Amino acid sequence: MSVINKIRERSGLAVGVIAVSLLLFIVGGDLLSGNNNLFGGNKQKVGEIAGQSIDYPEFNAKVDEIRAQFEQQSGRAPAEQDLVQIREQAWNQMLFEIAYQKQFDKLGLKVSPEELIDMVQGNNISPAVRQAFTNPQTGVFDKTQIVNYLKGLKNLPPQQQAAWASFENNLSNDRLREKYESLMRMSIFATTAEAQKEYQAQNSRADVKMLFVPYYTVNDTTVKVTDSQLSDYLNKHKDEYPGVNSRSLQYVTFSVAPSKEDSAALYSEIKTLARGLGAAPNDSVFAQQNSDVRVPLYLTAGEMPEQLRDAIPTFSPGGIYGPFREGNTYFIYKYGGTKRDTSFTARASHILIRPTAQTDSAKADARRRAEGILKQIQAGASFEALAQTNSADGSAQNGGDLGYFKNNGQMVKPFETAIFAASSAGLIPRLIETDFGYHIIKVTEPKTNQLYRVVGIGKTINPSQATRDEALRKADQFAAEARTKEAFASKAKEDKSIVVATAERVPEGASNINALADARAVVRWAFNNKTTVGDVSEPFEVGDQYVIAVLTSQTSEDDVNVDDYRAELTAKVRNDLKAQQIIAKLGNADGSLEATAQKYGAGALVEEVQDVNLATGFLRSAGVDPIALGRIFGQKPGKRSKPFAGDAGVLVVETTNLTSAPAVADYAMYKTQIQQNATARIGFAINEAIKEASKVKDMRAKFY
Repeated sequence: MSVINKIRERSGLAVGVIAVSLLLFIVGGDLLSGNNNLFGGNKQKVGEIAGQSIDYPEFNAKVDEIRAQFEQQSGRAPAEQDLVQIREQAWNQMLFEIAYQKQFDKLGLKVSPEELIDMVQGNNISPAVRQAFTNPQTGVFDKTQIVNYLKGLKNLPPQQQAAWASFENNLSNDRLREKYESLMRMSIFATTAEAQKEYQAQNSRADVKMLFVPYYTVNDTTVKVTDSQLSDYLNKHKDEYPGVNSRSLQYVTFSVAPSKEDSAALYSEIKTLARGLGAAPNDSVFAQQNSDVRVPLYLTAGEMPEQLRDAIPTFSPGGIYGPFREGNTYFIYKYGGTKRDTSFTARASHILIRPTAQTDSAKADARRRAEGILKQIQAGASFEALAQTNSADGSAQNGGDLGYFKNNGQMVKPFETAIFAASSAGLIPRLIETDFGYHIIKVTEPKTNQLYRVVGIGKTINPSQATRDEALRKADQFAAEARTKEAFASKAKEDKSIVVATAERVPEGASNINALADARAVVRWAFNNKTTVGDVSEPFEVGDQYVIAVLTSQTSEDDVNVDDYRAELTAKVRNDLKAQQIIAKLGNADGSLEATAQKYGAGALVEEVQDVNLATGFLRSAGVDPIALGRIFGQKPGKRSKPFAGDAGVLVVETTNLTSAPAVADYAMYKTQIQQNATARIGFAINEAIKEASKVKDMRAKFY
């Protein structure tokens, strides 16, 4: 009945919405500021779906509703990343309620009252209802529980009745979506001609001899690309370069890292805490009250940090050990004796020799090789060196070291049994066979079930206010002296410690800029109508650093120009020009491919590739080139193409052998493949098609 209680807990939904709304009103000064102008006509518009305008109050009410549900279910307030997901969920719900509903109405799709009853307490109960009314102790669903709950629903508080109504509404929506997607799924069909084409693509084979001249063999500096050429290329390929709203930035950061003084102050504090920990009558409570991080009370030697583990031989009851530094945290520990665990811990290294195939001969070869390595180690060879050069496991780079592990199924059974059967450290004198292959094992620390009681306190070094003030002073000074793009670059060059980072095409809804997490304030500044190219921002506090940005360029979805895609367009046009040069130099390539390559000179390669597949063909140096594959399979055996431009260079292909797939009577398997591939994409495809048909305009980034 625990999930029934969860449904009842939703009765607090209305109260939660009111509370969160009041909280937003109190602390939401930013939302009410002039930057957003929420109370000014069309500026309240968050988006548009199927011609229906979505205003900020309406959308925010949906956000508040989902936020309240999140708080009830998680028992905590949402973090910023949670809020991002909550807003996305709210938007998707509105998309469903408006855009999807229009499609349902056109088709006459509905969930009748009788159908809903059947889903809740009939013969076809929804999985969501089953989950809600399944006894968590027994795992058994009892329909009488839901029936009794519904009988008493009218006697429950209005909030709980509303929570149940919301639950049923979600059931109906889910069923509607299932019906719609099922209809779309049933419409997927593959013709015999399509299946035959797929069969031929997968099973036809060709051998090819080819001349390949990569584009990179022609130096970029020798090929001049003009803006006119870029513009012509863009006009001919508009569909490949859609317009997007984006901003490109350069930025510098001023770290608010703890100073030497901050570190010294914390070191002094933790020494004081060490004396307190030593004298505390209840040391575990003292540690909990004073530690920044949670430290387990009992640890195996393997679970200890290395510095503490090294101190084990000096342990004495009541002794204080440390401070030990790990990153920006200092730790101190108080030793309080040992006890026995119910499981054992050990440490071992291994060398894994895998068979090349699951055949008797391959396994025999692997065993002989493993036995040879074992004999070398027994004769005095280095286990670690042989592990690095022979082991087929990722631990090879560590000399085969697997670290510490328990006898709780972490390792495969034969491996685990061998290690925990060993009574002392050393090489196990026989091979251990598992499903992975043959193992040569060295026990580096034998099994133990000894636990150490170590009460720990961890204190993290945080920058002091003085450190923060100094970082802000430096950032303010930089921003004050770099008010233009040119001054920004000049000031950055003056200070060798400053690194200028670049972020290209940042979308309007982005939360991160490169590795800068939670940089939403910087993105909003870049998209502000008052920010123009060349403007430099004031310092933004992003995490543990101050960020100053300069807007270097911007793109618009309504106006695509060369600068929006200059790098990509330049690469395309330059390769086209290189192709013209290479083809002109190759001429007709009438002689042998070897003679043509020799005549062309440096950069020309002649290669032979056997058994090329049309569906996924790989042409060695030329990679996967659809244009080349089409030429290879489109010409008769013995024929050779003229030089042509491919994806990565200019090619001349000669089809030396072509084996068509033999005719088959039944292409059902390939029909099924095509239909399964299309079905797997149906949910995403439906969503994208509905959004496109509904002319969705998402303007949330202006508000959040």
